[in-house]
Amino acid sequence: MSKLPLSRFKVIDLTRVRAGPTCVRQLADWGADCIKVESTEDEGFGGERNGPDFQNLHRNKRSIAINLKAPQGAAILKALVKDADVLVENYRPDVKFRLGIDYETLKPINQRLVYASISGFGQDGPYKDRPGFDPIAQGMGGLMSITGLPGQGPVRAGIPIADLCAGIFAAQGIFIALLEREESGEGQWVQSSLLSSMIAMLDFQGARWTMSQEIPGQEGNNHPTNIPATVYQTRDGHINISASSNSIYAKLCNALGAPELATDAKFSNFRVRRENRDELNDRIDALTQRKTSAEWVDALNEAGVPCGPIYKMNEVFADPQVKHLKMAQSVEHPTLGSIDLVGQPMFLSRTPSSLRTATPERGQHTDTILTALGYDAATIAALKAEKIVL
Repeated sequence: MSKLPLSRFKVIDLTRVRAGPTCVRQLADWGADCIKVESTEDEGFGGERNGPDFQNLHRNKRSIAINLKAPQGAAILKALVKDADVLVENYRPDVKFRLGIDYETLKPINQRLVYASISGFGQDGPYKDRPGFDPIAQGMGGLMSITGLPGQGPVRAGIPIADLCAGIFAAQGIFIALLEREESGEGQWVQSSLLSSMIAMLDFQGARWTMSQEIPGQEGNNHPTNIPATVYQTRDGHINISASSNSIYAKLCNALGAPELATDAKFSNFRVRRENRDELNDRIDALTQRKTSAEWVDALNEAGVPCGPIYKMNEVFADPQVKHLKMAQSVEHPTLGSIDLVGQPMFLSRTPSSLRTATPERGQHTDTILTALGYDAATIAALKAEKIVL
């Protein structure tokens, strides 16, 4: 593969923490020239630079450190904008206006610029100035009210789902804007927020309210609508089983050695299974405890019943299918050596993603980027002396 599919695009990355970097990673991994614009001071956003989180988020980028509060620094950014395709930022909504780098200010410099903003609550509206973080969006977006065991109280998801989805939706918006630009010749302002992304991810749980005014509650490991579909105990652990359709349920009963469960009047169709869910789960659980998790996974898959083990993280990446999917990929870091990062979940037959370079050091490419913009060595030295760049 000689050329990655997004290599013709130049991206200015003003993002920090997680949602914004998640967005830019979707561009960088397919070859876009992503220039990470960092502060000349170490602000500590995103944790330890050589830690797993930071390294996983910022691979495949170049770094320049600029003091955007200084007029000379803002001028460098505007010089970068002249031939850029995309700019991504996730400041609080007012910050870009105070710095003079908002979309309307930059648009005259480059009419083709796709400018993406990610925020906690949106670029306008009554909450626009509130600081937004993932747990806040999980709570306000309804996820915490439907996560956890019945009566347990609000439970946060084990990953920053609002951050991640806001970044991925922003990347999707960027791709749409770039496609539209092919016809119009103009860029536009793309926006996503943690709150809107979290609500979109509610999917059918949200639609249960919007269509039927039904307020979903906590179901624990039970699927809220499909039965049986939950976690069952085995001789040595637990497994997931999902067998809600009548045909798959019958296969499950046969595989469990209990065909009578399929014809029992309390469990013979979906409606009565829902009414008697707890009793059915107890009956199934008593049967699954007779064998190990591995034995059940083999037997149930052989019978055509969807099931799977419940892994700890080390077991996830040791699984042969996960290895086949190459979900852990190596990249060489100048001080850490070879490190494994999490790969992309999408696979393109001709132009797959590529982990090419590790996360750069802050300001690692300042000189080469400024030189490409036309700055000579003396000017770059002067900018460094004045702490405009690093």
